[in-house]
Amino acid sequence: MAEELEIKLTLGKGGTDAARAWLDERASEETTQKHLVNRYFDTPDQALNHERAALRVRQANTHYIQTLKTQGEFVDGAHKRQEWEWPLPGADLNLGLLADTPIAENVNLAELAVIFETNFDREARLLSHEGAMVECALDRGVVLAGDRRRELAELELELKSGPGSALLSLASQLVWRVPAFLNLVSKAEQGYDLAGLGRPESRAAGDPPVTAWLRAVSVHWLTGKAETACRETLAALEDRAVDAGLEDEWHWASSQDFTSVDWLFDARMLRLQLGLLVH
Repeated sequence: MAEELEIKLTLGKGGTDAARAWLDERASEETTQKHLVNRYFDTPDQALNHERAALRVRQANTHYIQTLKTQGEFVDGAHKRQEWEWPLPGADLNLGLLADTPIAENVNLAELAVIFETNFDREARLLSHEGAMVECALDRGVVLAGDRRRELAELELELKSGPGSALLSLASQLVWRVPAFLNLVSKAEQGYDLAGLGRPESRAAGDPPVTAWLRAVSVHWLTGKAETACRETLAALEDRAVDAGLEDEWHWASSQDFTSVDWLFDARMLRLQLGLLVH
């Protein structure tokens, strides 16, 4: 079992090309390119989803990896999760590998079946930043559930070594270059939503104020139905935004009419998100 620490940015129109150009300027390592086919599993009663865990088998070229992730927590702008990975000889799920994991007690493993897929091309590079090594993964593809599909365009910044603070610092350099916003909704949650098997909550008990707003915004991007949560959680951050020198960005975000989600990819949005996290 390992811990994963990463920031996920959802990209807007032109974001993939802009992110690639930004990476070209910074990366000294060669780009690793892979086509990834990811099949996610759950039981008919969504036992894994209720446990806030995600189970997949990933095919990368001729290699297969079985992965179990917990939802974990959101810490200083980054997702912090527990993760188990096992190499597989083929595409079939190995139930025996799950016997010593936290899901074994509460999930009927024999009922696990594929419920959706996320398939995408990944361009990955390693960057050195402020004493840390960060893997930057540019993902472009689709989420598939039956005959339904959703476009996927993301940039993930995953800490490989060094201080976690480097992730926010690195993301801040993208603000004026790449149309993107910090998104708390995972690929798995997008899949569950597309499959009609449940949506993430726009509010969660115990969320710190900034996390509460980030969660609401992320869920609104996915569902278009979290305007009230977005407005209420943002209103609670006015003093913090003023103290951080982000009063203009706060007023701009407060003035949005929520008829579309295009405004989420404005540079002022990412600046406000990151600025509130570091203040």
